[in-house]
Amino acid sequence: MNYLGLDRKEVAKTVDRLNDLLSNYHIYYQNLRNFHWNVDGENFFDLHEKFEELYDDAREKIDEVAERVLTLRLRPVSKLSTYLDRATIEESEILEDEFEMVETVLENHRILIKNMRDIIRSADKVEDEGTIDMIGGFLADLEKSTWMLDAWKAKKEVNVTA
Repeated sequence: MNYLGLDRKEVAKTVDRLNDLLSNYHIYYQNLRNFHWNVDGENFFDLHEKFEELYDDAREKIDEVAERVLTLRLRPVSKLSTYLDRATIEESEILEDEFEMVETVLENHRILIKNMRDIIRSADKVEDEGTIDMIGGFLADLEKSTWMLDAWKAKKEVNVTA
C-alpha cells in the first residue's frame, strides 16, 4: 500500500462503506432495469430512455467503485447474495405505476446519496483524496439526476390533478 501513502488498516472503514455502496448500486441498477423493461403508458418514451440512461451510468459507477477498492489494495464484494445481504436499497417488484417507479428511484437515490456522504466523511479522516474526489463527482451527478426526476414528477403530478 506504500505507493498511495495510505495505511491499509486506516482505509478499511472507507472500503467497507465503498462495499456498501457497491451493494446498493447493484440493487439500484437492477431496479432501473426492471423499470426500463416494464414502463408503459403515456410517459413511456420519457421514462424508458431516462431509466436506460440511469442504469448505464450506474453500471459504469459500479466498476469504478470496485476498481477504487482494488486501488486501495483491498477486495470488492462480488457475489449477488452478498449485495442482497449488505444493501439497504431493496429489490423492487414489477410496478405498473410510473409515478411509483420514479418514487422508488428517488428513494434509491436518497440511500445512495447518504452512502456517498458517509464515504466522503470516512475518507476525509484518513486523507484519502482519491476516494473523496471520485465519490464527490458521483454525488454531484446523482444530486442533479435526482433534481431532474423530482421536477419531472412534480410537473406530471400537476398535469394529473389539473
